[in-house]
Amino acid sequence: MTIERAGDVTYKGRPLTVLGKRLQPGDKAPGFRLVTPDSQEVTLADSAGKVRLISVVPALGTRVCDIQTQRFNAEAANLGENVVILTVSTDEPSVQAEWCGTHDADQVQVLSDYRDLNFGNAYGTHVKEMQREQRSIFVVDAADVITYVEYVPEISQHPDYEAAITAVQAAANQ
Repeated sequence: MTIERAGDVTYKGRPLTVLGKRLQPGDKAPGFRLVTPDSQEVTLADSAGKVRLISVVPALGTRVCDIQTQRFNAEAANLGENVVILTVSTDEPSVQAEWCGTHDADQVQVLSDYRDLNFGNAYGTHVKEMQREQRSIFVVDAADVITYVEYVPEISQHPDYEAAITAVQAAANQ
């Protein structure tokens, strides 16, 4: 049975329903199947042993999603080689490929949940009415344990970038 969280997120003040349970620090990170811009499948296990910052955005072509993804792309250089940054959206792979090419996003791995929203359902970010992801941030340590979670309550707002980077640094220094 799918958990529905009515009103758990808003878009320009309008309440929306999110599918899936809210994850918490200390939870084991759920597995997922996502697709790269060149249509290769990626799973959580593909980055095993590394700290993962998972930046979830509704659509790369929107202003806040664009800024969020570029911000983490810029931060990646300071986080070390033991950290992987994944950006998840429901954009089709071809749209993601075009965005990456236009923005020189070479430090983040952009991944699509467009096929079945399995990531969104597992991580509690699937916005039912929009068939998009709720803006959120997850930090997963090298042992696949979630150490930081932020579900942004208004889709058009930015996440707390500094708190996410601090959480990644803490996980990387464990």
